[in-house]
Amino acid sequence: MGKRVAVVLAGCGVYDGSEIHESSAVLVHLSREGAQAEVYAPDVDQMHVVDHVKGQPTQEKRNVLVESARIARGNIKDLAKLDVKGLDALIIPGGFGVAKNLSTWATQGKNCVISKAVEDVLKAFHAAKKPIGLCCISPVLAAKIFPGCELTVGHDTECEKWPYAKTAETMKELGCKHVNKHVTEIHVDMKNKLVTTSAFMCNAPIHDIYDGIGKMVKEVVRLA
Repeated sequence: MGKRVAVVLAGCGVYDGSEIHESSAVLVHLSREGAQAEVYAPDVDQMHVVDHVKGQPTQEKRNVLVESARIARGNIKDLAKLDVKGLDALIIPGGFGVAKNLSTWATQGKNCVISKAVEDVLKAFHAAKKPIGLCCISPVLAAKIFPGCELTVGHDTECEKWPYAKTAETMKELGCKHVNKHVTEIHVDMKNKLVTTSAFMCNAPIHDIYDGIGKMVKEVVRLA
């Protein structure tokens, strides 16, 4: 039997949900590793809906579970029904939905609140010593919940290649150890069983992002 891995989504679309390419890469790489993905999302309203052509919020209202079902091809469950006992690992792709729908990081940074359902799931996997894979912005969830953990969101010096590098500084302020890594690399915190990679935190070719996520998924499955 292949490993059963929970994948938690935050909507559909980089600016207000889960990053679609990252989510797809996670699912493809899990399949390649012979693992069974079980997709979950919280049944809550999105913080807002963004027009991805204009990059501007609209007056629409959308539901995180309903939108996430687009990526999961309808095969998705309410996050409230996740039972850590039957699962071997957890992966949360990035996208602004992590910072808007799974937490309040987008508006409050290090002072953010993590959604209770998301926090409960992360703590349950951590307590069970089951591996957690995080990419792009999603490592901030672990930074907030597990003080002293080791993570990467890429680099900590802002430049054209690393436009979101200030995130690393904020994570350090939370007491975490940030480790600079290239987009095709991962960082493994063996003590906390956290595997992280930068993905679209880096202004990089999409195949490099895909490869970095592949290494993250492979290591999560290996640790499971």
